[in-house]
Amino acid sequence: MKVFKLGEMFCGPGGLALGASRAHFGSGNDAFEIEHEWAIDYDEDSCKTFRNNICPSEPHKVICADVRELDIAKLPPIDCFVFGFPCNDFSNVGEKRGLNGEFGPLYTYGVRILDHFLPDWFLAENVGGLQSANEGKTFLRILEDLRNAGRGYRLTTHLYKFEEYGVPQTRHRIIIVGIRADLNLDFKVPLPTHVGKQVTAFEALENPPIPKEAANQELTQQSITVIERLKHIRPGENAWNANLPSRLKLNVKGAKMSQIYRRLNPDKPAYTITGSGGGGTHVYHWKELRALTNRERARLQTFPDEFLFHGSKESVRRQIGMAVPPKGAQVILEAVLKTFAGVSYSLVKPKWTEELSSKTVAQLKLLDRGLSSYSA
Repeated sequence: MKVFKLGEMFCGPGGLALGASRAHFGSGNDAFEIEHEWAIDYDEDSCKTFRNNICPSEPHKVICADVRELDIAKLPPIDCFVFGFPCNDFSNVGEKRGLNGEFGPLYTYGVRILDHFLPDWFLAENVGGLQSANEGKTFLRILEDLRNAGRGYRLTTHLYKFEEYGVPQTRHRIIIVGIRADLNLDFKVPLPTHVGKQVTAFEALENPPIPKEAANQELTQQSITVIERLKHIRPGENAWNANLPSRLKLNVKGAKMSQIYRRLNPDKPAYTITGSGGGGTHVYHWKELRALTNRERARLQTFPDEFLFHGSKESVRRQIGMAVPPKGAQVILEAVLKTFAGVSYSLVKPKWTEELSSKTVAQLKLLDRGLSSYSA
């Protein structure tokens, strides 16, 4: 049996962790599995959620700390590493400050882990907006740094559409899988399993219905105005394309986000569940005149009903929205295990090739001189 000891940074409540704990391949002496060694996050509520759901008997494995103040030399050795580095400065919602922002440079602490521990493989996750932050400079720089970390890594970089892998939500994320170059293995993107048969919001929330005793089911108190507005918004519509009376229209300047007061279409996957945002961004039921509960959001993120989130209602909402869907993570990580087992599987071409990584230095020099802008 081969058991990979896993380290995780920016672990959140445990979406990647749950997917890793469920990922396995083979049986007996030929089994390949992943076992958590340590996880790090700066948020107390997220750490408590992770401890109580992922490693309740070994709470010491979860370290609540700012990675900028962490002595990584004191961490136990690991064979693999996963990190969903903060996306605040890369998201399509916001200023896209990239490496110039407060959170953009935090991926470098993941690079330090690779330099120190030299794990066999790693997985890095971020929003699709990463590819265009700072005219593409950020994306290229991160790929180059990851490729040259430690002893060097072969990268497979792809924009995963999680609704194509059984997640009842149109959530598109960049996943970078790196395998140490000296191991001479190449990870392949697993073939989508749900093209043409995507799991709908109705199936996710009503088949079966959420038990009444389930945790994190607190309802949001809706104002009379919001209730009136929702009455005029049909399933799948939002505040901008619905036929609203003048008194219920939003007086907002600038971009018109399609998620504002958008009601779910029960016959399609949900739109992206986010971790923060003001009024109108809470995701709204297709039938009932209300925002979804956190437990309903968790279902759309493929967390099981028994997965208990800790913290205030808004803290829980943030944890759920920032997490990687466990079901999507499991599919990718099982493909990693098959790669190490030497077992072939159905695949698709990655959105970005390894050649892109090998050319990043030249491209970055051009970008830095303002002579070119590179679009992957």
